[in-house]
Amino acid sequence: MQVKLGWKVYLDKTPVKSMDATLPRGPGIAPGEKSPLVVTFAEPSGKVLTTEGAGAGKVMWKQLSVTATVAKFNAKGVLSLPRDPRISDGKVPHVIVTVPSHPDLRAELDVPLRYNLAYVSNFSGSSGFSGIDGANGTDGMSGTPGSSDPNNPSPGGNGGDGSNGSDGANGSDGGDAPPVQIRLAFRAGTHPLLQVSVSARAKQKFYLIDPQGGSLTVKADGGDGGSAGKGGHGGRGGTGGSGSPDGLSGRDGLNGHDGSSGSQGRGGLITVIYDPQAKPYLGIIHLSSQNGPKPVFKEESLAALW
Repeated sequence: MQVKLGWKVYLDKTPVKSMDATLPRGPGIAPGEKSPLVVTFAEPSGKVLTTEGAGAGKVMWKQLSVTATVAKFNAKGVLSLPRDPRISDGKVPHVIVTVPSHPDLRAELDVPLRYNLAYVSNFSGSSGFSGIDGANGTDGMSGTPGSSDPNNPSPGGNGGDGSNGSDGANGSDGGDAPPVQIRLAFRAGTHPLLQVSVSARAKQKFYLIDPQGGSLTVKADGGDGGSAGKGGHGGRGGTGGSGSPDGLSGRDGLNGHDGSSGSQGRGGLITVIYDPQAKPYLGIIHLSSQNGPKPVFKEESLAALW
């Protein structure tokens, strides 16, 4: 249907003399990053066709064959690199694009690795649960009507009192963050890099960071306390019944009290162990341990982390 409407084309019915593959967001890709791929086709007439997705063109990816090494490629035309830099370190992702309907066409490209991203490693405590709001009180019943007949007067009935609203529940406390250890090693070279490991809760994450533009933020904040539940509204007193005299209106119920917010959890102790050669680059590591102790820095010789 899309082909009939002119939104897409079939390459097996389209003359093509050449093709090229590019990464529109730049030539490099970082661990954990995604980058769209665009393939451009030139017809003998000079007309240019591009792939769908980031290329916003008419050529469907299902008409192409894409092979990627180190990086992964999905059906939507996007390359991705594993977040763990150890998997791709020292390798060059390579992409090959062919067209089954045009076996003479082929495009290849190497994808340089880059490490200048702003990474975040978050081990903060969980937020507390919000308190449940109190229930509203019920309104009082209206008084029964009496009689205003001067020959046979009778008073109206009094309205019933509204019931009180119930109190809101307290929010629960935020969770505590665990202790976090950061190890920072230096990799020398024409373009120095920093090897970083972050460990907490029996989990370990690795990062390879270019100090020229890259950074790592490590969070071990105490979790936010849960918000307090609101007290329920008191019910309205029922109106007095009409009569001679009119009945008295009931009293409004009292509003329930709001609950208390939960307390913030404790931040975790962050310990940074860094190699002396990495000391000039400590500024790219940003630490946050709200409601916790100050981070501790220790200098000692570290071998390569992998």
